[in-house]
Amino acid sequence: MNSIDADGVRTYLLDLQLKICDALADVDGGAFHEDSWDREQGGGGRSRVLADGRVLEQAGVNFSHVFGDGLPASATERRPELAGQGFEAMGVSLVIHPRNPYVPTSHANVRFFRSRGGVGEPVWWFGGGFDLTPFYPFIEDCRHWHAVARDAVAPFGETLYPRFKRWCDEYFYLPHRGETRGVGGLFFDDYAEGGFEQAFALMRAVGDAYLDAYIPLVKRRMDTPYGERERQFQLYRRGRYVEFNLLFDRGTKFGIQSGGRTESILMSMPPLARWEYGYEPDPDSPEAALTKDYLHPQEWL
Repeated sequence: MNSIDADGVRTYLLDLQLKICDALADVDGGAFHEDSWDREQGGGGRSRVLADGRVLEQAGVNFSHVFGDGLPASATERRPELAGQGFEAMGVSLVIHPRNPYVPTSHANVRFFRSRGGVGEPVWWFGGGFDLTPFYPFIEDCRHWHAVARDAVAPFGETLYPRFKRWCDEYFYLPHRGETRGVGGLFFDDYAEGGFEQAFALMRAVGDAYLDAYIPLVKRRMDTPYGERERQFQLYRRGRYVEFNLLFDRGTKFGIQSGGRTESILMSMPPLARWEYGYEPDPDSPEAALTKDYLHPQEWL
């Protein structure tokens, strides 16, 4: 069995956070504000936020490394055998809310978990992925996003992309709306296949692929002209993002229930959003095309 190199995971995650922030700041021209924080129960993190930028209305890239004597309910619902065990969890999580409605919102996360104490060998796994939430989508953007996702995990087996893509479609789904949050990407959890070194390599491949998937889309769409109609639709659709994060997202629930830093946990929220009772887009409009043609699982490649 491979030894577990938690220090190596931490070093990679801290470097990834800075790498992603540097690339986003280069596109936007703005700078990230950084907060380091400590968690009373153990551990802490480093949150970096770019707000009110030229291209990015808000970009949050968070690193956290926390410890605890017992897992919160959101974790033991899935893994009841770990109830009462100490744990260590670390990861980088980010959400990017662009200013231009033609630039899609994006989310990425890579993380490592292991139990501490309890009976038998410690349990550990990796998780993560990235997904895309366009408001005015383009088929070529969706294909690029999924091609990068496929290529990132291809060295680890040809079955992983369809498996992780399906998992993403199922996870980022709003059952009360009957639609996916966006056009998907990759999602995986509880991943320990091939031992520590191979599983860690897979997590790194996903983390490293995010910029290749997203930055070209930002550059392609960030200067597209738009008006008040597009802006209001963007804010309306951001409401769906809020609904998912607060109602269903495991990371949000884990962070709140484990006593994490609230500002860092909720940095995924858009700076502005709106809701409208009984909204229906005009038939055959670009707004109608989003839900009709894009917000359901399909084979983008």
